This record gives sequence, structure tokens and C-alpha cells, in this order.
Amino acid sequence: MVQVGEIALWAEEFGDPTDPPVLLVMGSMSQGLLWPEEFIGLLVAGGRRVIRYDHRDVGRSTSRDFAAHPYTWRAVKDDAVGLLDALGIERAHVVGHSAGGLLGQWLAVEHPERVATLTAIASSPLGGREGQVLMRALTGEPQPAGSLPGPAPAFVELFTKAAVSPPPEGQAGLIDFQVEVARMLHGTVLPFDEDAQRRFEELLWDRAADPAAVGNHRLAWAADPEHEPAGALGGVRAPTLVVEGTEEPVKPGHGRLIAEAIPGAGFLAVEGMGHTLPPEVHEELAGAILRHIDRDPAGGV
Repeated sequence: MVQVGEIALWAEEFGDPTDPPVLLVMGSMSQGLLWPEEFIGLLVAGGRRVIRYDHRDVGRSTSRDFAAHPYTWRAVKDDAVGLLDALGIERAHVVGHSAGGLLGQWLAVEHPERVATLTAIASSPLGGREGQVLMRALTGEPQPAGSLPGPAPAFVELFTKAAVSPPPEGQAGLIDFQVEVARMLHGTVLPFDEDAQRRFEELLWDRAADPAAVGNHRLAWAADPEHEPAGALGGVRAPTLVVEGTEEPVKPGHGRLIAEAIPGAGFLAVEGMGHTLPPEVHEELAGAILRHIDRDPAGGV
């Protein structure tokens, strides 16, 4: 547990502490354990010190009543900087997944001296208001001209059905729902291991200080839906790699928009990958990230 301001963040380190650091930033409402250890092991074998962590109100990190301790999504971004400070890391290679990739972009804009390289996986461009796009898709509201592409029909179908159905009952019902979400996010090409996913969801439930607290991330976004700085990606100077699966169901096409907005950014399309990080993509993804990190002559330190 690492103290960051008024809260404590659960963090886990892998590899030699003298190696260049890689900070893994997971998405909204998602525990750090969603960064698979097999994938992390490949980065460590490539000579990197790797850190994963739980956001506030997620997993083992501090969970609090939102009404008594309100915050906005900016605080979640600032937590990442606070974690680097607490660990004595001046500069890191930042790898973010989904909303974690958006946080990584935000860090590269506001704290360029802290970001050696940036990798955004299954993410949306900073300033694109992706949360508003998802809400319009789920309510059936037309997307205005110039909006980001909306999610795939499978995403809309699952969550609109959930919105009008009775809520899942108890731990078993909630885990059943999470397994179905994971199946949809997985993509349609790679095999989905339902039994393994169920065991993993049970692990996530058991280690969470308060499983319901993840909903505070939605409240934080709603508290300031215009929090993202717009038009800032053109100023990103950190070498950037953008990764998107060919089966991406949540943010299809968003990755290429990030790559187009950041000068010199590279783009990698991973065949068959959806919105998760299954074993089938670990080697390709880790290899691409290690090659990308090598573009930073200072090695991130």
C-alpha cells in the first residue's frame, strides 16, 4: 500500500528496481490485476521494472463514500503522478489500457517531463468525450456530426438489456454478469475460456475492499464531464504507440484517431484482439511495447 495524499493505493512491482520503470495504468473501474502476469513477465524479461496498481475506489486501494469524499476524474489522473512521486520515479514509460490510455495521454500533455514514452491500448483520444458517446449510444440518442465512432452493436445490446432487466442478485449474479461482459469484450476471433474468466472474476471480487465502490468512477466522470482538455494531443512530444484490436467492441476506430492526432505516433492493429488482453496477444503486444520503449534514448530514467 502506497500513501498518495489522503488515500492509499495498492501497487505491485516486478523486475529489477534499477531497470527503466514502466507504469501500467488500467481503465476505469478496473483492478490492476487486469494486467496479466504473463504479459508483465515478458516486459520484465526485456529489462524493465514494471508497476501495476489499483485506482482509488478499486480493488485493495482506498474506497470511500463518494458523497462524503467527492472527486473528479482529474483526481484519478493525479493519483498516477502521486504514485510515481511516492515510489521515487521521476520519469516512466506509461502504458495505459482503455481509460488508462486516456489518462496516459493526459499525463503526457500536463506532465511531459514524467512520461518517457506513451503506449495507449484500446483507448480513445483525449478530448474526444468518449463517455458522452457511450451514453448516447446506450440511450439511443443520435451522435452529432464529428463525434467519435460509437461502440459495436454487441456492446449496446448487452448494456441496454442490463439497464431494463432486474439487477443481478448477490455475488453469484454479479459475477455471472461480469463473465458475460468479459465475453463480449473479448472479441470474436480468439477463444474465450469461460471457466478461467469466472475464477478470475471471483478473485477480483474477493480482493476488493468494496466491490460496489467502482461505481464512484462513474460519479467522478459525471461530476465534471468536460474534464478532458481538448485539442491538446498535437503538443504531445513523448514517443507514442497506439494499439487497437481488430475486434475492438467499445472504441472501434478510436486508436487511429489518437495516432493521427499525436505527431509521429505509431499504430499497431492486433488481429483478433477485442477490448481485453488475452494470452494469445501477450507476446506480440509485449514485443511491440519493448521495441517502442527502446525509442527513448534516456531509457526512461
